[in-house]
Amino acid sequence: MQRISLRLLRSSYTAASASLSTTSSSLRGLAVSHGGWTTRPSLQPPVRTAAPVDLTRWPPRRGYSQFASGFTPLKPKPLGSILDIERAKGLSPDHLVAAWDDYHLGRGHIGASMKAKLYHLLEQRSASCRHFVIPLWKGSGYTTMFMQVQMPYMVFTGLEDYKARGTQASPYYTVTHYTEFAETKDTVLIRGDVVFTSKLTDSEAKTLLETAHSFYLNDVRYRLVERFNKETHDFEFGDVLKVLDMPTM
Repeated sequence: MQRISLRLLRSSYTAASASLSTTSSSLRGLAVSHGGWTTRPSLQPPVRTAAPVDLTRWPPRRGYSQFASGFTPLKPKPLGSILDIERAKGLSPDHLVAAWDDYHLGRGHIGASMKAKLYHLLEQRSASCRHFVIPLWKGSGYTTMFMQVQMPYMVFTGLEDYKARGTQASPYYTVTHYTEFAETKDTVLIRGDVVFTSKLTDSEAKTLLETAHSFYLNDVRYRLVERFNKETHDFEFGDVLKVLDMPTM
């Protein structure tokens, strides 16, 4: 498939230069700043602090401490600051996705997409099951990531960091789903921003996003998500390891 010009996507050097000083101060407070600034701050507009999102409580779990509820959410980038929406309206779904993927390749961000039907299923299921734990393989073992979902956003941090710091835990990774083309092109664009590159590589972030989606969209895996949120005492983390073909450490 022929790739279209990446001029479709915005990259304003002038605006970036004006915002560089704001970006530098934002990086010193990642718990309340946008996660996409880690690798290319000079290409991003200034960050505005978001109002708190009402995420549901974290229930007591066998072997875990009682956690505080929710992260301080991050302010996502509007789609219009990344992509020329008016020009994108004239593209076919395939060309739109191709341009989106090409733009994010190698930029320290994750670009992905999904069909609108899958997004609506994800939205429906996450409304009552907003938390989950996902093991992420690193080297010779795995680290456990704690995720919270309030569509169109997902936030990930290390489970141990969240257990220790609760609402003060800094997100490692944030994901935004953009629904502007869901009705007209049956396409939802997805952007992932790694906050701490020391915690996650781009490849690991992509794997984490794919795994998170699979637990909400696959019927068998979603049963574990439901158990984690609604039948706490019956949840076993070993079942998650088993379904991902990971060894019990």
